[in-house]
Amino acid sequence: FASDRCSTPAKLTWKLPQPFGCTAFNIDKLEMDKGGQFKLEASSDKAHKDVKLECKSDLADISKITAVCTFTGLKDARVMFECKATNPQDFSAEATYAMGAAVAGLKFTPKGALPDFGLYFKHGPMFCSLMAKEQLGAFGATGFY
Repeated sequence: FASDRCSTPAKLTWKLPQPFGCTAFNIDKLEMDKGGQFKLEASSDKAHKDVKLECKSDLADISKITAVCTFTGLKDARVMFECKATNPQDFSAEATYAMGAAVAGLKFTPKGALPDFGLYFKHGPMFCSLMAKEQLGAFGATGFY
């Protein structure tokens, strides 16, 4: 080859459902991109039948590790809490609830006193959604048929 440059950059991705025989967690993604940067995503649903724990990292900076806890133990509801592992005050919390063809949701962050609100409705080929964000300062609506 005339040069040392890589002419076909690639991304390597692995999924290890039971790494080294351990059934307590899964490695959902272990990835290395063409620049040598890594991503790791691991999860476990063994803590409780209605709880899923997740961890995301770039394997380079400990302050970028993200922890996620999702609870689905209430019928038609989902509650999620996500934070930086080294700074739990940097978080977001979400709750959604399905009511027939409609789903309503809230998202909380420490930056605002009011959460973001969302609502969508889907029936057959019809879909519409409403969003209220930025302390009720920005609104969005979408509709399709």
